[in-house]
Formats: sequence, structure tokens, C-alpha cells
Amino acid sequence: MTEQNIPKSSRLVAVSNRTAAGEESRAGGLAVALWDTLADTQGLWIGWSGRILDFPSNRARRSEEDGVEFALTDYSRDQFDGFYLGYSNSVLWPVMHNRIDLAVFDSAFYRFYVEINEKFAEIVRRQADKTDTVWVHDYHFLLLGDILREEGWQGKCGFFLHIPFPAPEVFRAIPEHRKLARGLCAYDVVGLQCRKDLANLAQYLEEEFGAEEQPDGKFKVDGRLVHLLHCPIGIDSSGFAEAATAEPAARAATRLSRFLGERDLVIGVDRMDYSKGLPQRFEGMADLFDRYPELHGKISFTQIAPPSRSVVEEYAQLREQLDALSGRINGDYGDLDWMPIRYLARGYDREEIAGLYRLAKACLVTPLQDGMNLVAKEFIAAQDPEDPGVLILSQFAGAAEQMKEALIINPYDSSAIAEAVKQAIEMPLDERRDRWQKLYTNIAEQDIHWWRHRFMTAFEGVQA
Repeated sequence: MTEQNIPKSSRLVAVSNRTAAGEESRAGGLAVALWDTLADTQGLWIGWSGRILDFPSNRARRSEEDGVEFALTDYSRDQFDGFYLGYSNSVLWPVMHNRIDLAVFDSAFYRFYVEINEKFAEIVRRQADKTDTVWVHDYHFLLLGDILREEGWQGKCGFFLHIPFPAPEVFRAIPEHRKLARGLCAYDVVGLQCRKDLANLAQYLEEEFGAEEQPDGKFKVDGRLVHLLHCPIGIDSSGFAEAATAEPAARAATRLSRFLGERDLVIGVDRMDYSKGLPQRFEGMADLFDRYPELHGKISFTQIAPPSRSVVEEYAQLREQLDALSGRINGDYGDLDWMPIRYLARGYDREEIAGLYRLAKACLVTPLQDGMNLVAKEFIAAQDPEDPGVLILSQFAGAAEQMKEALIINPYDSSAIAEAVKQAIEMPLDERRDRWQKLYTNIAEQDIHWWRHRFMTAFEGVQA
């Protein structure tokens, strides 16, 4: 795909908490989406270095990798605790995922959130000029655009929210909700994963700020025009399909096949997070084994769940809950030669995961709330077209809006999970092929390059 929507005189400046600095960080996600554009425009990627110091520092170390420049900055221990663990992941993350009960509303957290947003705004201001196109990513930097505007920034500035935007009454639970929303309105383009997210944000802006929708779909808020853009993120579908047949994928599949024997594999791959619905998924599998004893020894469920944010109490509690559930289910239903659940609390390489997807008869993607969930798309990309597996997808995953040929279920309903797994492993080959073909056509057409192009095209007509 060409970058005709970005004038050659315009450089892309990407801002995100973590970057693709280092070759091991370039396998997927934002790296695939942004790398070509950054390289073509001699662009710059600004983010956190991953280092935590004993003292605050405003330095941004410059480096260059394969035509892309990086400006990476460090956090102090207090900034990491207050900004990252505190406001970003103990306030914004739970509220945006409809878990107000888990939010910790501490005013000190917000002070650090402002401090880091100001720090990154200053780096942008020093490193960029008004001919550049600045693209800010995710909930860590809701305020950055507004801070830039206050400092006199006149250039193009867009924002993409990778996680859900909740209903207005939920978002209002955040004490600083108006400041955050005003920050969003400072961007020229705000990209959202789902139509529901866009509708939620539009309703909030109309109720709180009297926003007026314009004929072109933009919204006028306090005299500024902001383009709310429905822009579901995709994957590198062809690249992932190739990875699923590569040697590392085949080796991983062979290793698991030795354990499986003739059993059908049902797989789940998720970061260990309370938004992913893992306890409910385990209960659904227990329900399956309880309802259908004839399936004992015939299927094996493997859940890969690398820990995340393990220093946060809620995540440590989730780990304990999953340990207890998997132990109970294996004790209740297992046999001398069969373990119903294999629960692996560690990560695997992208290529290995692709091989496991290709081996699976069904994949459970059952978050309680998710902005998109790219596991669903990766599973489809990895399948053998002649003998594809079946995707079981939560109605609350953003991907459900696009992937209607999956088996869509309510993740809170253990019986629905059980019935969907049974339907998937018994589904006739012709139906599996038909569902897969429609799903793959969608993810191939609306892939990661389509997503990037759609967002960048939205800048056309914005005056720097």
C-alpha cells in the first residue's frame, strides 16, 4: 500500500507507551502497522524506554534502526507507580472495561498522569514541527494533545484508542472525566475500534459539552472540530498465515501433538487479565465435562495465559483463582491418561502460537470486554483452509462486530461456552470451511495496512 495520504514532506511521529525498538519487538501489532510509514517518511517513534530509575529524568535518548528513529525516555519509580500502575492501569483500564469496582481513585495517581503527559508533550514539541503528522496511541496519553495545543502546537495530531470507550455513565465515574474528554477533543482525529465505542463517546460529548455533529460526521466541541473515526484494527493476515506453516510453528504443533494423541485441541491464548474472562472460560469447560461425560478423554483444553502486571493485587488474585480452578477441574474430571485442562502461565513466540492455532479444532476468545481482540483474527489467519478450526467469540469483544461467522456467545454463561465447544468440535467440514472463508476474506481485506491507511486518510483536509 502506498503512502499517498501522507505527503512526502510530512513526517510521521508516533507516540505510544511502548515502542518497537529492538528487532524482537517488531513481530506484530503496532510495529507492523507503523513501521513502513515511519521508514518511508524518515519518521520518529517516541515512547518509554522500559527503564525505571530512582530519579525523574526528562531526557529522551535518540537512536535509529533500519530507517526509523526513536526517542525513548525513562520513568522514575514514582512515575511508574503513579502513572503506569496507578492511573493508567488502576483507574483508566478498569473503568474503560466496565469494572468500576476495581478502580482505585487516588488523586496522586492523576498528578503523575498529568506529569507524564506533559513530559511526552515536551518531547514532541522539541522533536517535531508543524509539518509533521503526530499519531498518539492509547489510554496512557489522553491529555497529550490538549497539552500540545496549550503550548501552541498547530500541526496535525491524531489519537487512536485501542481499548473500549464505555457508556457515558461509566466514564463519568472517573473524577477527572471532563479533563480527559477535553484532552481527546484537542486531537484532529480520534480513532475508535467499534461503532459502539464511537456512539458512546459521541453521546458523552453531546451530554457534557453540547457537541454538535456536522454534516461530514465531524463533531464541533467548544469551537474545535474533531473527527470521530470508526477504525477497527487488523492484523498482518498474510504474514501470520505464513508464520503458521513455518518451521517454528510446526515444531510447536508437534510437541503438543505428542500430548494430544487423537484428542481434539481446544485452545485459548490471552494475557492474564481480568477483562479476558478466564475464570468464566474455565467454568464453561467444567460445564462441558459435566454435561457430556462421553467427551471425557476426547478433547483437551490448553490455555496459554502469560502473567501481566503481576505486582497489581487484582492480577495476583486472578492468578491464584486460575490455579485453583484448573486444579479442581483436573481433579474432578481427569483420569490417569487424560488432563482436561493444560494451563500454561507463560508466553510463547508468535510463530509457536501460530502453529498451535493451526492445530486447534476450536479457539475460545471469550473476553468480558475487549477493544478488539486480535487473537480472534490471528486464529483465523493461521488455519488450514482445507480443514479449518472454529472460532468461538464473545459478544463483548470488538472483533464480534466484524466476525459474525464465528460462534458468538455470552462469556458469562458457562452453558453457552459448553454448548459452543461441543458444536465446534462436531461441526461438519463444509460448514467449517464456509465460516472460515468468510472470516478470512474479512480479515484479509481489513488488515493492519487497511487500518493504517484508513486512519491516515482521515487527516486529509486538516489544516496544519
